[in-house]
Amino acid sequence: MIEKTDVEAVLELIRPSLQADGGDVRLVEVQDDGTVVVELQGACKGCPMSQMTLANGVERILKERIPEVQRVVPAA
Repeated sequence: MIEKTDVEAVLELIRPSLQADGGDVRLVEVQDDGTVVVELQGACKGCPMSQMTLANGVERILKERIPEVQRVVPAA
C-alpha cells in the first residue's frame, strides 16, 4: 500500500522544477493498484510537452523513490 504522505513528499521534491517553468503538480489520488493520479497545473496544464513531463519527470522520479508506484496518470 502506497502512503499518500510519501507521494506528497516526493512531489515536493519535483515541484520546484515545475514551478520554475510556471507550472505545478497536485496529487489527486493514490489507487490500490499502484496508480498515482495527478493534475498538472499552471503553465504545465496546457503545455504540449505535459505528457513528456508526466512520464519522464514525475513518473520516473516517483517510481525511483517509491517502487510500489506502477504508473502515473493525469486526472480526467
